[in-house]
Amino acid sequence: MDKSTAVATACAVALMLAVGTTGCGGPERPQVQGPAPTRSPAAGPVYVSDDMGHPLSSPATFGLTEFTSLSHLKWRDWGQPKAMATGEVSGGWCSPECDKSGYPATVELTRLQRQENVSYYTRATVRSSHLPDPDKTGEDLRNVHLIVPEP
Repeated sequence: MDKSTAVATACAVALMLAVGTTGCGGPERPQVQGPAPTRSPAAGPVYVSDDMGHPLSSPATFGLTEFTSLSHLKWRDWGQPKAMATGEVSGGWCSPECDKSGYPATVELTRLQRQENVSYYTRATVRSSHLPDPDKTGEDLRNVHLIVPEP
């Protein structure tokens, strides 16, 4: 092997190691122009699933868990990363005091999960001065994982 062939081979090996390829090609480097693509939020309706897994859009009433319901909900910022509502919370844990109407509460839905053409809220937080003790009911309404259907 003559000297120029040895130098060309050494340069090719060094280039392959630097680039991580084993193909042939010139010493050109790829040029990237313009901004990097950004992930855009999916367009489409936003839902929350009730305790039975039914998709609902800004519901006035829904079963949050097997033992707790929300009613008279008035939503703000539905479809945004955080949706807030005022309304009432009730359940078997408050009977008979709240049989006719629930206790005043605020509800916050967060953690949107996008699926193809729709999104679902996956977490709910209920705030009320009348919430049951989670140690007694086994249900922490300050951190409810919501049902999300399979895509």
